[in-house]
Amino acid sequence: MSEPALSMTYIGGPTVLIDVAGIRLLTDPTFDDAGSTYERGSTLHKLTGPALPASAVGRIDAVLLSHHQHADNLDTAGEALLKKAARVVTTEEGAGALGGNAFGLAPWQSAEMEGPHSRTLRITATPARHGPPERASLAVIGFLLDIFDGIYISGDTVLYEGVQEVIERLHPRIAVLHLGAARVEAAGRLTDPLTMTAGEAVAFARMAPQTRIVPIHYEGWAHFTEGRDVIEQTFAAAGMSDRLIWLKAGEAVAIE
Repeated sequence: MSEPALSMTYIGGPTVLIDVAGIRLLTDPTFDDAGSTYERGSTLHKLTGPALPASAVGRIDAVLLSHHQHADNLDTAGEALLKKAARVVTTEEGAGALGGNAFGLAPWQSAEMEGPHSRTLRITATPARHGPPERASLAVIGFLLDIFDGIYISGDTVLYEGVQEVIERLHPRIAVLHLGAARVEAAGRLTDPLTMTAGEAVAFARMAPQTRIVPIHYEGWAHFTEGRDVIEQTFAAAGMSDRLIWLKAGEAVAIE
């Protein structure tokens, strides 16, 4: 069987439309306008709106939702969009909270969905840790799609032994990494990063020398502290610029 076609459309923050073998997947949907503010434990400010409105996304076979508690992964318009998807794959806690078409996976559990031309897509939940151990109390997952020689979507996580296990066990060809070194204010100071830094992304690339890196979750919100410039500079300093795949806002980018 020939290799499936893969394209990715960057919508903003952690939100990407993935079209692989005719199956349309949407990651962590965020579609609210710029200027929105959210109070969910910490205050989050959205700086830019989506590159595409929710109405332009079209059919969604599955939403891959790393966790449901944070507005920079699921904002108000994004939550409304969940009802239009055929299914929502998320944490067990998220499935319990959202109900409806959501079902939950624990790390290393898998689910299958049928696509066109008799293709079956297996989605495996991968471990994630949303910050340093003392703050990482939320259940978060990433995802591995067993198509195109393995597509890994990290979800909100730092680089730790769980992510290293993903590399060692699954050897993904493409890694869509949530970067941005997200930091929020707690007890009067900024926290340690809650998502990967550019330096951690380089370390990931060194651990996975055959993997191409797609950076997302690095712009559009005030708590992202490392943008594209830092990512580019850090990879360039490591001699790894050719490992990066940059998506274009609102445009489908073919991945080979």
